[in-house]
Amino acid sequence: MTKAGTTVAAAPSPAAVRLPRRRGVELALIVVAVLLCVYGYCAVGLARSGTVPPGAAHYGAGLGVLALLAHCAVRLRAPYADPLLLPIAVLLNGLGLVLIYRLDLETPHDQAAPAQLNWSTLGVALFIAAVVWLRDHRVLQRYAYVSVAGALGLLALPILFPAVNGARIWIRVAGFSLQPGEFAKVLLAVFFASYLAANRNALAYAGRRVWRFNRLQLPTGRVLGPIVAIWLLSVGVLVLERDLGTSLLFFGLFVILLYVATGRTGWIAVGLMLAVAGAVAVGRLEPHVHSRVEDWLHPFASIEAGRGPNQIAQSLFAFAAGGVLGTGLGLGHSILIGFAAKSDFILATAGEELGLAGLSAIFLLYALLVERGYRAGLALRDPFGRLLAIGLASIIALQVFVIAGGVTGLIPLTGMAMPFLAQGGSSVITNWIIVALLIRISDSARSQYDGTRAP
Repeated sequence: MTKAGTTVAAAPSPAAVRLPRRRGVELALIVVAVLLCVYGYCAVGLARSGTVPPGAAHYGAGLGVLALLAHCAVRLRAPYADPLLLPIAVLLNGLGLVLIYRLDLETPHDQAAPAQLNWSTLGVALFIAAVVWLRDHRVLQRYAYVSVAGALGLLALPILFPAVNGARIWIRVAGFSLQPGEFAKVLLAVFFASYLAANRNALAYAGRRVWRFNRLQLPTGRVLGPIVAIWLLSVGVLVLERDLGTSLLFFGLFVILLYVATGRTGWIAVGLMLAVAGAVAVGRLEPHVHSRVEDWLHPFASIEAGRGPNQIAQSLFAFAAGGVLGTGLGLGHSILIGFAAKSDFILATAGEELGLAGLSAIFLLYALLVERGYRAGLALRDPFGRLLAIGLASIIALQVFVIAGGVTGLIPLTGMAMPFLAQGGSSVITNWIIVALLIRISDSARSQYDGTRAP
């Protein structure tokens, strides 16, 4: 542009700005995560026997190769993805393997770490497959009703099998066990996001006002029907499968997405009232759930009765013994919790041997993982992707709250698995799939602002 004989350079168009991909940052964080896990593995061996475990090199190499393959898939297929999601998943999964290996030393007849490593390998393989083949997250919106049908089928399957530890949430066939509810939560997140994205206006504005102060408006019966159906589904899961955690997770997920879709706080109040009503009713009528509530209200009753500490009491003792800095990896006694020390109560081992400092670091990792998922969703322009990202991140947040609250005595204990940390093949596979979907969504969220990338 020329004015008075002077040439003025035109300002660059915002559409031509190149966003940094940050794959190098991701790789550096993955290396740090793998080294921390190998250090923890060696620390357990040094504390127990004074020598480095003979399998430390194989463990480090295996975890490193899995992380590197996952990184290559992200680098090639999702170059704009958030650089923190994959390293956090690697660190949490690796720490879970360390804690399970540490507890295996107390139970030579029951070795869970090798199986957990195999499940983690399968989870990473599915992560890579999802990142490579799912090029656009919006494709999932086409399969909303297929997803809900599949989720209902998975939830119904355990009813046909015998109860395990009082709850019908497992399928055991030929020596293998699966928890279908873990896979169902991802399918339900897809359905919820699709349904609410299509009906958010009707949910927010249709119907008549029934609560003037909070401006709560009930939608029409056609739109309200699925909401009531979801509430009945969550109560049905609680009654038939005696699974308090899954019931809270499903209904909590729906209420969060309902609030995000409509922006009306009144739905949170309605959701809380329905959840409390269902939990109170079932807690009084269903013996297994009622016993969980009694253990929560009186965690030391078994000691007073002369039967010794129960699982909740042992968990509280483990947290207390850990103090601020912990006893050190391999030097705790959380195995006294019993059969669920590697699964439901794995957080007690972390609290005892890593202390409040280590436990806080673990919670910060989960918080960061959830925050990056929320950030990716809020940056998207399409409603379905926004709700799906927030829903997937909320699944992790709800699980951490429900499990941590149960083992610390904040809320009644449930039978869910701590994401990535606890023993459980179904859980670790599902969590890797969740991270893969969040990476795909975060890649779409950031790439939409890069003018150098072809649409």
